[in-house]
Amino acid sequence: MGLARLAELHGVATTFSPAKGVTVAVPDATVVAVLAALDIDASTPEAVRTALDRAERAAAGRLLPRTVVVWQGSGPEGAGVPPALTALPAGTTVRVTTEEGRELSWTTPGKAAAQPVGGAPHDAGPAPAPADGAGGPDGAQVWRQLPLGVHRLSAVTPDGRSTDAGLVVAPAQVPGPEGRSHGFLVQLYSLLSARSWGMGDLGDLAELATWSGRSLGASFVQVNPLHAAVPGAPTDPSPYRPSSRRFPDPVHLRIEDVPEYAYADPADRQRLEDLRDRAAELRESVLDKGALIDRDAVWELKREALEIIHRIPLGPGRRAAYRDFTEEQGQALEDHATWCALAEVYGSEWHDWPAALRDPRSPQTAEARAGLAERVDFHRRLVWLTDEQLAAAGRAAREAGMAVGIVHDLAVGVHPGGADAWAQQDSFAAGMSVGAPPDAFNAHGQDWGLPPWRPDALAASGYAPYRGLLRGILRNAGALRIDHVMGLFRLWWVPIGSPPTEGAYVRYDAEAMLAVLVLEAHRAGAVVIGEDLGTVEPGVREALSRRGVLGTSVLWFERDWTGDGRPLPPAKWREGCVATATTHDLPSTAARLTGGHVELRHRLGLLARPLEEEQTEETADVAEWLGLLLDLGLLPEGAGDEEGAIRAVYRYLLRTPARMVGIWLPDAVGDRRPQNLPGTWDQYPNWRLPVSDAEGRPMSLEELAASPRLHRLLEVFASRTAPPDARPS
Repeated sequence: MGLARLAELHGVATTFSPAKGVTVAVPDATVVAVLAALDIDASTPEAVRTALDRAERAAAGRLLPRTVVVWQGSGPEGAGVPPALTALPAGTTVRVTTEEGRELSWTTPGKAAAQPVGGAPHDAGPAPAPADGAGGPDGAQVWRQLPLGVHRLSAVTPDGRSTDAGLVVAPAQVPGPEGRSHGFLVQLYSLLSARSWGMGDLGDLAELATWSGRSLGASFVQVNPLHAAVPGAPTDPSPYRPSSRRFPDPVHLRIEDVPEYAYADPADRQRLEDLRDRAAELRESVLDKGALIDRDAVWELKREALEIIHRIPLGPGRRAAYRDFTEEQGQALEDHATWCALAEVYGSEWHDWPAALRDPRSPQTAEARAGLAERVDFHRRLVWLTDEQLAAAGRAAREAGMAVGIVHDLAVGVHPGGADAWAQQDSFAAGMSVGAPPDAFNAHGQDWGLPPWRPDALAASGYAPYRGLLRGILRNAGALRIDHVMGLFRLWWVPIGSPPTEGAYVRYDAEAMLAVLVLEAHRAGAVVIGEDLGTVEPGVREALSRRGVLGTSVLWFERDWTGDGRPLPPAKWREGCVATATTHDLPSTAARLTGGHVELRHRLGLLARPLEEEQTEETADVAEWLGLLLDLGLLPEGAGDEEGAIRAVYRYLLRTPARMVGIWLPDAVGDRRPQNLPGTWDQYPNWRLPVSDAEGRPMSLEELAASPRLHRLLEVFASRTAPPDARPS
């Protein structure tokens, strides 16, 4: 009982439910290991008693929770002082220090009330009338003067007890999309144009946004995470295991669009032209010869070109813009660039570096940074250049009339050896990896190899790493998709060396995590989309919806799971979602309709049952959906017409009330191959496939734009702004 109570006080669950009505106990050894990652010693019964006594005394002595959240707006949430403060003893002095450094203070009413510290709130004009006869300002009136932001809060009782806490003041909801809209979903690397250097880049993104916005009426383009990757030989191609989520990867740069490119001297110009020729060969090997996208080869050419460009002096205006960017990004950018420079010398796994360099704040690291000043500046400038091109893509989308614009993707975590994990060691739980528990679909659970954030460290820092991450990615985003959005509430922690079945859920302060997200999205004017597929605990979707966060609904999963299990009629879909036919981890619609994905998984030995059983079940599932599409009059071409069936799927999505409908770009040309096949590593070319047609022939952006098949699909969206109509035809 003592270990369970200790775990509860620190947000560590001692049971989990892999299926409805089933409860499984977490091994004690796992609980002890997770608590150790939170600096809680529970290794012996005596240690448990000591830690429990300390934790309970600390909990009983706290006047306030670690973080207080205030939701602004109408209704009960925005009516006044939050309950955590109204419960303070009479005469308690409460002080708020805002983000800008202003101080606001008052005393709680009652007989023991004392005079306010510092008098009236700063910048608040004359002191408001006392409340309930108490001396000093009315807390409710002061509260209404609080600006949006992440502030510090302190409380001191008349008997001298005190507590500090974080204070997040956020709008009630994130911005929502205007009306109903549609747009493309695409893995950017897979979209090569005639100007790409072997993989899709930010110039291609701007081109796609401009074309689809102006010619097709698209309101958004959603891309994969563009986070900085961990360099290696070979580099992990997955965009969901980056070195840094805070900063983008310069491999996405369009080299010719860097302004300094035009000012190379003749010798450097010739070298740049030679690199362009080699890049053209890479591009042609993918588009014309069917080769895989080779990210490492692309980066080798781009890095050499960028090193040449880096030697070209910045003009006065450009130099000033670069200086402002580095000052704005501050220590986080300095750390990132330092890690990149050190990784060139010592390798990309910082745990293997000389001991002193594993600490980003050590004197030896400062000395190494100074010695590598030129390389640090090189990597710092690459971030700036990439940020500029991200901003240019966002402007192109807005100028094309896109109501939402570029939808960026936030991965659930970072590589344990990468830049973020090095620079923010105090914020990550050592010895732990994020994953998923066993469930009906995966009896072995999952281990994603990503270190989790410590909830206690986040709260103690005022959520600084999380806020910086959100600000960095939202600065150039019209919307943000959050992968595994359930991680704002809890994450499955797996002790390194243990199987993922022996993990435990660790809970985060979801109210605070959501408040910071809503605050930063409000400041950026960005829509937020949560990837809420898979196992979702009760109440999560409702909490996200209350804050205006859209969910993700994939057609094949939308069934009446509480009833007869049949496909969910379009009118019963939720409005607050992005409705899609597939995702990057799922089969394309053509593969789903033809059963090709079952055959692929069979060839790779991934099926848990005999091929015939899997095919029978899949055929029945598809037939049921096709039958519904026919009944609704959405499939005039007939069930045997593959291209017509794909159009019918998207007609169906438009019948739902979903605020946004996402078109998987490969669907538009009949691509059959998934971009990622979970459960594989070198058995399948994950994250390395270009968009291709139904015969597997790679297609350039120019060919896509001219594709009759694509335009026939997009005709379905010509009346996209009409209200949804779920009545059978």
